[in-house]
Amino acid sequence: MKSSPAAMLYRNTAARSVLRAISSSNASVARSSMGAPIFKAQLTSSARAVRPAIKPSFALAAHKPVTTALVRFASSSAKDDENVDMMAGMKAEAQVIKDTFSLKDVPKEAMALGMAGVIPYLATSLETVYLSYEINRAAALGDGLIFSGQSAELMLHMLEPIQVGYGAVILSFLGAVHWGLEWAGYGGKFGYRRYAAGVLAPAVAWPTLLFPTEYALITQFLAFTFLYYNDARAAATGRAPHWYGMYRFVLTFVVGASIVATLIGREQIQATVKSEHTIKDKINALIFLQKKEKEEAEARRKAELGQDEE
Repeated sequence: MKSSPAAMLYRNTAARSVLRAISSSNASVARSSMGAPIFKAQLTSSARAVRPAIKPSFALAAHKPVTTALVRFASSSAKDDENVDMMAGMKAEAQVIKDTFSLKDVPKEAMALGMAGVIPYLATSLETVYLSYEINRAAALGDGLIFSGQSAELMLHMLEPIQVGYGAVILSFLGAVHWGLEWAGYGGKFGYRRYAAGVLAPAVAWPTLLFPTEYALITQFLAFTFLYYNDARAAATGRAPHWYGMYRFVLTFVVGASIVATLIGREQIQATVKSEHTIKDKINALIFLQKKEKEEAEARRKAELGQDEE
């Protein structure tokens, strides 16, 4: 009948303990005795004869489940800690972004009127895109979806001064805000430094009424961007309410997107629509008209002198 590995391990351990006890008690005698080598040799040979063959894999197998469990626990704990830290960091960053783009401190009246103020700009932009589609359709198929090509082109030319003129009005208004802040003494008195924004805005805005539509819209886009930068700095330095920077960002984004959409729509019909009269054409037409009126007046004067002579 074969012994189990556990029984063999127990007997092996007991044999080792007996041998260690005998060796320690007879250590001094074994050193001085002549027969010590023979005794040790016999003892060693007998111990080797009695010792069963133990496979190293058994001891490893006995400790492996515990070691594996510890490794798994440590790795899972590290992953859980990393996940917790990562989620906490993502939540903190999300909260920072939310606080940065928050509009909760903006007065409701200012928010409502500001969003209502960009509606005309957005409406003219969408109308320009649609009329551009109608003009292209009429050029390709001979007729538009709702309007004819000529009607769509005429309506487009009617929208141009509305969008450019309204942009000039809004730019002037944004500059005038800083005059009000200076008069109220918000954040202190800054004098010409603050008045300059109120003067520069209309000085750039109103000449765009004389530009061709594309150049006028591009100029106004740059002016809106510059004024937003100036307003954001004013809010950051205490020269304007702290919510004014984000408030202006939202409104400027809508206006800027409207201008870009208008420019894209007009680009699609650049080869189809007749070019509008530029300021140079209008000045030349005015000079020609004045010259023609002078020639007609001179002709009438000569005719009247001829009648008097007769």
